[in-house]
Amino acid sequence: MRHFCSYGPVDCQDHFCVQRQALIAQGVEQLIGIPEKGGHYFTIWAPRQTGKTWLMRRLKQEISQQYPEEFTILNFSLGALRGMSFTPSENSDFPEKFGELLQEKLPNKPIVSSWKEFRDLFSKTEGVWDRPLILLIDEVDTLPLALIDLMVAQFRELYLERQNNWLHGLALVGIRTVLGIESQHVSPFNIQRSLKVPNLTSEEVKELYRQYQEESGQPIKAAVVDKIYQSTKGQPALVSWFGELLTEKYNPGVDKTLDEKTWKRVSLSARSREPNNTLLNLIAKAKEPEYQDFLTTLFTTSKVPFFFHQPLHNYLYLHGLIEPTLERSSSGETQYVCRFTSPFIQRCLYDVLSQEIIGSETPILALPPLDELTDVFGTTFLNLPALLTRYKDYLVRLREKGINPWKEQPRRNGFKTDLKLTESVGQFHLFNWLREAVGRHCVVTPEFPTGKGKVDLHLRCGKQRGIIELKSFVDSYQIKSDQKQAADYAKSLGIDSITVALFIPVLEETVLEKLSILEVINEVEVRVVAIGWV
Repeated sequence: MRHFCSYGPVDCQDHFCVQRQALIAQGVEQLIGIPEKGGHYFTIWAPRQTGKTWLMRRLKQEISQQYPEEFTILNFSLGALRGMSFTPSENSDFPEKFGELLQEKLPNKPIVSSWKEFRDLFSKTEGVWDRPLILLIDEVDTLPLALIDLMVAQFRELYLERQNNWLHGLALVGIRTVLGIESQHVSPFNIQRSLKVPNLTSEEVKELYRQYQEESGQPIKAAVVDKIYQSTKGQPALVSWFGELLTEKYNPGVDKTLDEKTWKRVSLSARSREPNNTLLNLIAKAKEPEYQDFLTTLFTTSKVPFFFHQPLHNYLYLHGLIEPTLERSSSGETQYVCRFTSPFIQRCLYDVLSQEIIGSETPILALPPLDELTDVFGTTFLNLPALLTRYKDYLVRLREKGINPWKEQPRRNGFKTDLKLTESVGQFHLFNWLREAVGRHCVVTPEFPTGKGKVDLHLRCGKQRGIIELKSFVDSYQIKSDQKQAADYAKSLGIDSITVALFIPVLEETVLEKLSILEVINEVEVRVVAIGWV
């Protein structure tokens, strides 16, 4: 029986797969172009583990079947040069290791020691081919940028002299540098023709899991497959990784239906204990100082415009951390804004960044030793305002000991002198405090109900449930809007009360008391608890 494969190119004989014929046809059309005249020089790009190498191999197969005599097709990888250093000079601008790899990969084992000899490889009179060539080069991002620039310059010359060489169509495969984003040199690759490998559609994800059910005989609840797609937004490596965990490691037995209970265990394990190269790579990039502050703000800011030419945006986009989403503002204006690529990635980054920024342990006791939280748990409902009052007392106790939990934390817009800390720092701090204070009684979970910079903390304490919406003070008018949104959200969940934690950069207790209000909106009790922080 076949199985799911989350790492490396998928082989449909061994792995569950979808054919993606429309994507393959698009790649073939660009490489072939006009058969009698020439194809295109373009790039195939996508984040890690999304099917770039699989697509390159399928393009070779498809062209070989459609044009068995017309073209020579060559594909190879530059991955063996990963980590090489290269500094061009007047005396040497062609690295020996590059020449050795070409000798290994090309027919007739040519010796290549200069860029002229490289261009001559494709010559109709002196080259190694005797018919139009379709060339696909994988792992281009492994080369030093200076070497990529030089190699692309040669392809530009070949493109301008197409009548004298056999290079008919060319695709460079990679993540980011293949698009020429970091280069100041002219490229022959039309970035508008760049072929991005998209995520799997909902129907393609259903097809993968249909194949498993058909071959194994084990049913999977339709809701589970839907949750896999919604959680990953079809990211191929994550979809298949969840398939591996669900059908192999956490499979309760092939005689049992894979249901929501099994899915919850898989989802939790994927976030907390199971290693995955794709996820680890994303987390490593998110923790880099130049990107961490920006990603932190996305947990609370819903209207960050996306611009591909902004280096920070395109880096995070091309590596699979954020994506542009077209949305309409309250004023009716449409614009592309930055969003996390999937709820699963968003939740993982929330967990990681909260640990990275705040830490996993409180510097003092989260609660006084004799506090039994009787007023919090003593009734049929969770008294969340009383719990947040404990958090405010905790902040006072920190200040009394000279501990500033906000010191050296990200400030709005990256300016360390701005007195307004990013709201997300407050979220992370409150989230960690809640887990420390009531984690033995309650499950505290961040939820992202809209994916638009909105985070709620859900508390489940036995049969008691509660929701804390996290907000940052803008003005008095915004508070009323926040209350209305909170009431609507609670109503949609079928609950009759909700608490808003309102972070504001002041400490005057009289101001905090006036902002801490209770209102009943559309039959929902909305309590606002103002929390001062500086």
